[in-house]
Amino acid sequence: MHHTGGPGWRITMDTSGPMLIALYVRDAAGLDTAGHPALCHVAPKIRPSDHSHLINEVGGMPALKTEWEAWWAQLLKAHPEMEPELGPPGFRAFGNSPALRRVLQAHFGAALSWARERRGEYLALEAERDASGATQLLADMVDDRLLEVGRAARDFELTIIELPLAEPRAWYLEPDKIIMSSALLSEPELFRSYVQPVVDLLV
Repeated sequence: MHHTGGPGWRITMDTSGPMLIALYVRDAAGLDTAGHPALCHVAPKIRPSDHSHLINEVGGMPALKTEWEAWWAQLLKAHPEMEPELGPPGFRAFGNSPALRRVLQAHFGAALSWARERRGEYLALEAERDASGATQLLADMVDDRLLEVGRAARDFELTIIELPLAEPRAWYLEPDKIIMSSALLSEPELFRSYVQPVVDLLV
């Protein structure tokens, strides 16, 4: 986790284990356009497989998509907490989502391993950024905006959730939350084009 801040403001950048697991499940099940915002595929790409034998009797793909989207919305709202609790092997918190529960039971081991690998890569990336000073760009963007408006910053917090998404871009969620490809900060101009407008609004 990385914090950048000044008087009354703070920007936090981190990844999310539960969201990594949810994205693995989404891609493994072939739910390409599920969720709001509709994020691109993860990288490395996960090969989807046919789940009809598992979920046909509990509503099939339409039910799975609806249940996954409800789970994703809960994860976004609760971040950084894990809500609902992932409790293998029964996944009791998913009692009202029978299709999703079956897919979770089928994929949880692989999803957890994949998420741990991505988390390890993210920690290495954070260490690299700290050494190179790459995250200084966040403070620079706030400073640039303060010079422009000629006053102190309003109090604000901005949460940037970094995920291993294939497209180097960001998705704006709400006034104080962004989902971003973890590769985006390595392209400073592109990073600025997505994040500066949000910083300008908050400052």
